[in-house]
Amino acid sequence: MGVMKGGGGERVEKLKYSRMKLWMIRATTSVLLWTCVVQLTAVGETWGPRVLKGWPSCFTHQDSSFSVIEDKVLSVPARILPPKRVYKNNGYLMVSCNGGLNQMRAAICDMVTIARYLNVTLIVPELDKTSFWADPSEFQDIFDVDHFITSLRDEVRILKKLPPRLKRRVETGTVYSMPPISWSDISYYCNQILPLIRKYKVVHLNRTDTRLANNGQPLDIQKLRCRVNFSALRFTSQIEDLGKRVIKLLRQNGPFIVLHLRYEMDMLAFSGCTQGCNNEEVEELTRMRYAYPWWKEKIINSDLKRKDGLCPLTPEETALILSALDIDNSYQIYIAAGEIYGGNRRMASLASAYPKLVRKETLLEPSDLGFFQNHSSQMAALDYLVSLESDIFIPTYDGNMAKVVEGHRRFLGYKQTILLDRRLLVDLIHQYNSGSLSWNEFSNAVKESHKYCKGQPTQRSVIPDRPKEEDYFYANPEECLKPSSYGQVSST
Repeated sequence: MGVMKGGGGERVEKLKYSRMKLWMIRATTSVLLWTCVVQLTAVGETWGPRVLKGWPSCFTHQDSSFSVIEDKVLSVPARILPPKRVYKNNGYLMVSCNGGLNQMRAAICDMVTIARYLNVTLIVPELDKTSFWADPSEFQDIFDVDHFITSLRDEVRILKKLPPRLKRRVETGTVYSMPPISWSDISYYCNQILPLIRKYKVVHLNRTDTRLANNGQPLDIQKLRCRVNFSALRFTSQIEDLGKRVIKLLRQNGPFIVLHLRYEMDMLAFSGCTQGCNNEEVEELTRMRYAYPWWKEKIINSDLKRKDGLCPLTPEETALILSALDIDNSYQIYIAAGEIYGGNRRMASLASAYPKLVRKETLLEPSDLGFFQNHSSQMAALDYLVSLESDIFIPTYDGNMAKVVEGHRRFLGYKQTILLDRRLLVDLIHQYNSGSLSWNEFSNAVKESHKYCKGQPTQRSVIPDRPKEEDYFYANPEECLKPSSYGQVSST
């Protein structure tokens, strides 16, 4: 009995030891697995999250197998990130962009470049929410913010928010805020802005439009502006996917032209251009111009401005010019614009001449655009994507979208962009309407005058001390363009 008790006690001890050993193995395995998960998360910017997202949740009841998981893992392309640039941080730069989507887009490119040159940390730019459009969109609602940050990390450190200790300054309104001088050289930011950043640790630039000169900048500066514009500023997947759908729908029906018909109410009120408007419309536009204090020019002579080529072409004038250019009326014409002022009444001539007029609103279901309603910048992003892919791009006014799209199409291989000489065209239209020119004479004059206005390779014009009048950097970023044998899409 005593011997048997001793033997039983020995077996109990061995059992306890085995259980403890099993527990230790399980604990060690759990720690190792958890360490692996943490490591995957740490490198998640590269490929971790995509792999983890491919794994089924522990709380779902769908069937899965190791082979399915393995296939998903193997099919995920690894995105190689550039190495982080290491530099002594001189402080933090906050920026508030102003204007519409493409004005802000160019400004973001400039601000990234300035932050890089000053060796500071850039906080993700704040978008304009107080302009005429009153779009509440944040940066991450329009652009892929994570791609923006990681793709530029070999150039500049970008954070989504200020560190907590500095964030309190913003909350208490003690951050140094100022508008930089327009069209400044990079040396201005080095000599004037950098000392302020070093002194205050954080500086807020509250206006960003056209704050960096078009010309006379180091080549590295110009190339970084391009890199941000053409690579780092990628729209969100939701916008990109919807843009691809629109392009696919258009391509199914043959060639298409994007007409940036800048004939919306805000443009007419701001510019004072009232050609073709009735008295009630003229009064409405005038009241609107006086209602917005940041539109400084109030008394405007519409006729004189139009003769100087400073007004957008009307829909009626546009129809005439497209016909004169021998644009085939079987082409689809995609209207990249907001609501046309005057509606169907003003669009009648264009619709009659080109019956295949389409818009994103006619190509998509209302439910597809529901998320974008009252978000003008997100709507503009869709038009931007379609404009890049069109066979021909024709803007009727040289605003920010027209210029930035023109430059982007040059970068994509000098895709045809017809740049209308409005001053000349207004005079030719007057001669045709008055009977001084026959249709053939008018058409030949229009075609001849625009033979070299189709986005071909050209040098950017430089006008010292008059930067507003020279070619915009983003319309022709020639420092970033490859020499190319220019090939045109026929307009006939």
